[in-house]
Amino acid sequence: MSSPDPQVRAARNQSTSPAARGPVVAVTGAASGIGALLTERLVASDEIKQVIALDERRGECAAAQWHILDVRDPAIAEKLRGADAVVHLALDLDLETDPAARTAYNVRGTQTVLTAAAAAGVHRVVLCTSSMVYGALPDNELPLSEDAELRATAEATGVGDLLEIERLARRAPRAHPGLNVTVVRPAVLVGGTDTALTRYFESPRLLVVAGSRPAWQFCHVEDLCSALEYAVLEKVDGELVVGCDGWLEQEEVEELSGIRRMELPSAVALGAAARLHRIGLTPSPAGDLAYTMYPWVVSGSRLHDAGWRPQWTNEEVLAELLEEVSGRHTVVGRRLGRKDATAAGAAGATVALLGAAAVVRRARKARRRI
Repeated sequence: MSSPDPQVRAARNQSTSPAARGPVVAVTGAASGIGALLTERLVASDEIKQVIALDERRGECAAAQWHILDVRDPAIAEKLRGADAVVHLALDLDLETDPAARTAYNVRGTQTVLTAAAAAGVHRVVLCTSSMVYGALPDNELPLSEDAELRATAEATGVGDLLEIERLARRAPRAHPGLNVTVVRPAVLVGGTDTALTRYFESPRLLVVAGSRPAWQFCHVEDLCSALEYAVLEKVDGELVVGCDGWLEQEEVEELSGIRRMELPSAVALGAAARLHRIGLTPSPAGDLAYTMYPWVVSGSRLHDAGWRPQWTNEEVLAELLEEVSGRHTVVGRRLGRKDATAAGAAGATVALLGAAAVVRRARKARRRI
């Protein structure tokens, strides 16, 4: 009996390869940031059959099937037909975005994607929020359990949106039976990101609030993409925390970074931050400061139990972050140009905040003279 034609053998091998049997995965926000990184990763995976990329512009990954549209457009349901899973990464957490516009985009976009996925017969949606939803509180355990109550408030940048997305995630399986929703919560995300927490390391002095006990847990974007792929392949589900193992105390961060601290009383730091945000001098509300004051480290036990491990350590991610922000100059969350930063000088790195503190000190001295 003659052996099959080589082309027939190749077709048979292709039809039984892991990729041919794997899921079709749609990624929103696929043209940039984490979405672009994940799209490239999934396209290169032997376990993924096809990647559908959705964004308002076309990205660089030629191997993906692109659809150009706003995720708030109900027409997205038609583009999701045939997909087994959707990873929703089209979120706006930019510090400079108008808060009302940001919330309208994030919440409406998530609602539309969940509804469209159910209508298109998609059985799994993966959402990405943040470990910030647990809240940074003085009585937090170290580390928190993944099942810990979400005690964050809407006072920090974008956290109100993330809490609403979490609520939508819990409600979706009840509203759409058969739809599985997995929520991935990364720690302080590093790797081409720009947040209030990464900008903290752009100051020549690290602001430390007296009496606080910060603890730092980082997550590299490569580890986040790896965890998202795990969720897509149904190796783990539920609410998942992604981050480096363990955490760094503030003293360790200062020693590793070589950046000295500037310590201020809580009332001065929080009061000044609130005033500066209110008058538009800084994009970060006072609520962001809590995440540099109190611990919000979380145990990533579910991913660990499923066999996933981070490839980066906290020390390595901090080193990468410091390299990324080198040359940038930030005063209480507001970026300064090089000329402004030079004029401010290293000794006056937190000009605006120190100015507010100086007003408080002068008032106290005046009261003592009376």
